[in-house]
Amino acid sequence: MPSGLVALLDDVAGITKLAAASLDDIGAAAGRAGTKAAGVVVDDTAVTPRYVMGFTPDRELPIIAKIARGSLRNKLLFLLPGAIALSALAPWAVTPLLMLGGAYLCFEGTEKIVEAVLGHGEHGEAVPLALATEELEQQKVKGAVRTDFILSAEIMAIALADVADRPLLVQAAVLAAVGILITVGVYGMVALIVKMDDIGLHLAQRRMAPLRLVGRGLVRGMPMLMKALSVIGTAAMIWVGGGIIVHGLEEFGLGALPHALHDISESAGHAVALAPALAEWIVSAAGSGMIGLIVGGAAVAAVAAVHMVKHTKQAHG
Repeated sequence: MPSGLVALLDDVAGITKLAAASLDDIGAAAGRAGTKAAGVVVDDTAVTPRYVMGFTPDRELPIIAKIARGSLRNKLLFLLPGAIALSALAPWAVTPLLMLGGAYLCFEGTEKIVEAVLGHGEHGEAVPLALATEELEQQKVKGAVRTDFILSAEIMAIALADVADRPLLVQAAVLAAVGILITVGVYGMVALIVKMDDIGLHLAQRRMAPLRLVGRGLVRGMPMLMKALSVIGTAAMIWVGGGIIVHGLEEFGLGALPHALHDISESAGHAVALAPALAEWIVSAAGSGMIGLIVGGAAVAAVAAVHMVKHTKQAHG
């Protein structure tokens, strides 16, 4: 009996160690996948605050909470099962779909640059307070959740590609972890950004001079922070999209470009005595960004050509 109990305890200990190792693997894989999705995350953080512009301050956090719930629903109820089914039934399709998503990121990022240069970008129309009804709020939330679906799909695809060789249960756990953590992180940051000016105004009215100084700094700094986030998000989208395409080419056996980029970045790292790894990463990211700009530029030109043909047909029709 004691020997049987000892054997049982040994089995339990072995299962516990295996479970702990699996959790470590899931945590590490989720961290890597989340890092690779950084470009999409930054862009999501930069885009979302515009959906609460024009609403009264008391409605800002509830609107963000609704968008966050919609984002979580997108990831866990629709995208996660779809990603697992794709991995189980058609794993060969993961890389092509990921490359398409990467091309879309390049297109979106390059389009923002073109709009900024030509002056045709969105100027963020403010919603009159008189029209800030429940119906308008619902429309804004639905629009934000639709936009989030595209960004969430790219995040989940990046995460899936990083764990495609793992068992399905591990894939599902990683995707769920990435989906939850990124949603909480992104919309928590969005909530903080949206309320930062209110926090600044509150501090600016305090009696203590240091607090007033901090408050004024927050109020004045928020527009600059939003612009910085927008720029960083655009650059990150192009860099991440280009990197996805480069990696996809290598997966398909077209390794000339990826190998050349790797050799150039490795040479840059060897040429720098201080922080060689950082220099290598910068050169690699810059190379991926250049490829992303080329792909994005071609996509923007193609879309513009299609629109031009449509307008021509409508004019002659």
